[in-house]
Order: sequence, then C-alpha cells, then structure tokens
Amino acid sequence: MKLIFLGTGGGRFATINQERMTGGFRIDGFADKNFHVDPGPGALVRLHDFGLNPGNLDVLFISHSHADHYNDGEIIVEAMTEGMSKQNGLIVGSKSILEGYKQWGPCISNYHKSKSNTLVLSDNQSINLNGFTIKGTKTMHGDPTGIGFQLKSDDLTISYTSDTGYFDTLHKYHKGADILIASVLRPKNKFIKYRHMSSSQLIELINEVKPKLTIMTHYGLKMINAPPENEAKNIEKKTGRSTIAAFDGMSLTVNDKNANDFNIETLKKKIIKNK
Repeated sequence: MKLIFLGTGGGRFATINQERMTGGFRIDGFADKNFHVDPGPGALVRLHDFGLNPGNLDVLFISHSHADHYNDGEIIVEAMTEGMSKQNGLIVGSKSILEGYKQWGPCISNYHKSKSNTLVLSDNQSINLNGFTIKGTKTMHGDPTGIGFQLKSDDLTISYTSDTGYFDTLHKYHKGADILIASVLRPKNKFIKYRHMSSSQLIELINEVKPKLTIMTHYGLKMINAPPENEAKNIEKKTGRSTIAAFDGMSLTVNDKNANDFNIETLKKKIIKNK
C-alpha cells in the first residue's frame, strides 16, 4: 500500500498562491484498490509530474464542496472512465458534492456521474464494499455536509479527518486508526474554531486516537511559514507518537499485511532520503 501526496497546501490563500501544491493524495493498493482523495487545483498535472496514471483509479473520494478539495474532480472522473467512454469506478462524496445542499454544490455534474457508481456518504455511515469498509467521519467546517473517512481492511485502518475544527467527540470517529491523516491548517494554538485544526489540537486528537503514525497535511500560509516540519517534531515529542509533516510529492510505502509491525523509523528515513 502506498500513500502519495500530490499536494500539501490548503485553505484559500495557500491555494491561490500555490505556496504548496493542492492535488490531494492517492492511496494505491489498499485492499487492491487505488483511491484519489480530494483532487484540488492541479491534481491532474501533479499526477503526471509524479509519474502516476490518472486513469489507474478505482475510487474517487471528495470530502466537501470547497474548491481546494473538489476542483479537478470532474477531469479525474474523465481519466477514470477513459474519457467517459466506459463505465468504471466509484465516486464517494458528501451530499454537497454529489447532490448539492443549499448553496453548496453539486460539484460533480450528472454527465460525469453517469459513467461511475456514486455513493453519498454521511458521518457515521459505514458501507461494506469489495474488500474494505468505508465509514464517514464527522467534520465541523463551512460545508455542513462535509465528511472525512475511515478505510478499514483486514490488515490496515486509515483515517482522514479532512477539514474540520476540533470538537470533543472527533476522536471517536477515528478510533482504531493505524494511520491518521490530518488536515492541520495552522500552527500551535492558532486554530479557526469550528473550521480548521491547529497543531496544538492535533496533539489532543493523537493522544485520544493513539494511531501508530500521524501524517499532517493541508497547510495554510501560517503553517507553511512555521514550518510544518518543526510542528511535527513538537507534536511527536509531546505525544510520544510518530508524526510526519507531509511534503509535496512524498511517497510512503506500507506493508499492510504486517501493519502491526511496520517500522516507523525506517519509513521516516526513506522519506527524508527521497525528499
């Protein structure tokens, strides 16, 4: 199983300025499926930049109707369906993405939905699919239908917070995660209440969830300037749990057959070597 970060920027101003790329990330080889998560602006270009095939995709997941998460969604669907010439793939998204909700969305047209299966996922809804389970996780963000997810196979559990402020029960949605991927827009305690987490709030979440590995991503300008690598070191020191600040193009390979035994320090050394 491989994680590839096609961009680690997020929020309006980091996206507009492209201080970090905003292509979301891929999860390849999870339960023998390939996923693209939150393909923001530039996702298609970054796939080519990093030598990935945009058509080699089984599941497209879009968490909510903000452009830094959905912008390249329709062109990724076109790649997944060979230019809309064949029925293929699954699009999983919030209600706003696939159906629209009040002023939010829909962000994928009926035309683009016509060649793929679709699944509107809500928080705490768990769906068994071919070889894995996907559960929607609650967010508190500008789009009230927004969701994160938890993917679970027989061997590995991956959780993704998407954009959310910290709230008291957030950890309950991500319990059991081997790998926690967290959107952390701001450093230290500079959170945006009910919108985005800061690194100080991520410390609380890690202490509650206790993942084997946490990966920070989706940085705003304040986090980029912190920089995120320093925040990750501080988080790891305070939690005693391995924490990595993702960077654009970062690729991380995990043997999901032995997820309980993967060596975090070895993974870190590979990441630093390849940076």
